[in-house]
Amino acid sequence: MASASFRSLMLPATLTSLCAWVAAAPSPPEPTPLEASPVAPRQPVITPSKVDYHPSRTRAWRGRRDILDDVENDVNSVLNFLGSDLPSYVASGIPQFFEGLPTGDDVQSSLGVDDDQLAAQPTNVLNIPPYANWTDNGWNVRFHGNVYKQPNTTNETLNDLADSLFIYGRSLSDLSDSQQAQARNLTAEIFVVQQNNVEVAPIHLEPSNGQGSSGEQGGGGSSNTTGGQQNVTLPYNTTLEGDFDTFVPIDLNGLTPGNATDEIQRLNTHVEGATLGNSTAYLVPPQGMTVISDIDDILRVTKIYQPEQGLLNTFARPFEAWDNMPAIYANWSESLPNMHFHYLTTTPEQVTRNYMQFIYTTYPGGSFDTRPLNFSDVSATLHIRKFLLNKIYETFPQRKFILVADTSNSDVMTDYPQMAKQFPNQTQCIFLRNTSATDDGDRFPYDTSGFEGLDQRQYMFFRTPDDLMGLDIENGGCYNQSVPQNLTFGYQGLPAGLGDTAEVNGSADGSSGDEDAAIPGASIRMSGVFAAVLGTAAWLWL
Repeated sequence: MASASFRSLMLPATLTSLCAWVAAAPSPPEPTPLEASPVAPRQPVITPSKVDYHPSRTRAWRGRRDILDDVENDVNSVLNFLGSDLPSYVASGIPQFFEGLPTGDDVQSSLGVDDDQLAAQPTNVLNIPPYANWTDNGWNVRFHGNVYKQPNTTNETLNDLADSLFIYGRSLSDLSDSQQAQARNLTAEIFVVQQNNVEVAPIHLEPSNGQGSSGEQGGGGSSNTTGGQQNVTLPYNTTLEGDFDTFVPIDLNGLTPGNATDEIQRLNTHVEGATLGNSTAYLVPPQGMTVISDIDDILRVTKIYQPEQGLLNTFARPFEAWDNMPAIYANWSESLPNMHFHYLTTTPEQVTRNYMQFIYTTYPGGSFDTRPLNFSDVSATLHIRKFLLNKIYETFPQRKFILVADTSNSDVMTDYPQMAKQFPNQTQCIFLRNTSATDDGDRFPYDTSGFEGLDQRQYMFFRTPDDLMGLDIENGGCYNQSVPQNLTFGYQGLPAGLGDTAEVNGSADGSSGDEDAAIPGASIRMSGVFAAVLGTAAWLWL
């Protein structure tokens, strides 16, 4: 099958234009591709605080110009800085990377698989690790995931698909054998046929000694669960997209009631009759603390703001933890009582199995949320994070939440401060890695206006994981005063010549980052002008 026919599935011209646009912008030398030898996960250890309580220096503001007039009179000055020939969709602020992934009949027809061939394949279930809350009727487990079949696709076809759709700037054949294998595996996970209107039953539950999917042992501490063994049936069949998402009450059968413990209990869950379908359910008591964490560019190195590198880091290279964040999460898991971890990524469902495996071998185990297929259009994608945040906040109205992400995510920069204002008694801390300060490949502005009016003690923009050490999170101490913020409310990180240059924040170890990577601290309060630039950086799937 010609590769051109594969390209018609996913608007490849959009990706080509985006990559060409970013390549045209000034950038540091491209890094050498990483060899795909497996990255051994760091051993989670409890590390002492490295905080140096001496504020780092910041540069003085230069003479301010009328930045608002600069930009309003010449929006193109921003776009020209980033490169010419911007894709047409940038004007709307809604890029289409990873939008419109082929599903169902489109996959079947594009691969030339007939109904009999598909029927012969086993049924698989993406059983996303759920959380459960305690109600007057007992434990309520939120089962969610997707039912699908994976066509028997040749390596040659998968190579063509990966090369045509997901590997840009080089050929798949240029990659190492292990990188090619990873690209094929992830491509195969995308080109699956979802099974609509099928029963998800029975789901078998039993006590779990591990915290990850399919028996992975990674993760932090929780109680030794006893009881809970049973089978449950979901009340509804799968949607047109093969999704299922519903709360189901379960019997105690030896489990500890949620109002009689402050410890998290775990249950293995497996969908009977499915070749794949294991996960771990987390029974979370009404009170306590929950970390809600993004993954890309905060827990792993993705470089989503550099399209070619983002694609390679997702499809071909082994997932790599960002800096010493595993030690930070291990520290929280051990030092904060009965911590619950919830990983929320708006990456499409089809590509999240690798994410879950990475988390459970590197970070504390926890429940998961991804973008379901019925949130596959651009408009819905813009709202999925807020939808999922509201769901977990409303499910646990007495718990305190710690929100962690990075500034390259435009929806995070809006949704996180909104959650603090909408649920002030539930939002304990907000921690945001400033990617513009820590990676000079991120040249996109970001908007801090949502944080205006919030208590500075409740949030912090940081450069290095060590900035998060030594905080009294349990008692609401979320701001490391040795990390200067210098925060103004509006658009930050503007291109050179559109404002003054002053660092938005330093670091607790006294470093201010690479001089060339300093963040322009000019602030612009305006609506819509930079939505296109910010939206492009986010890519909508972080």
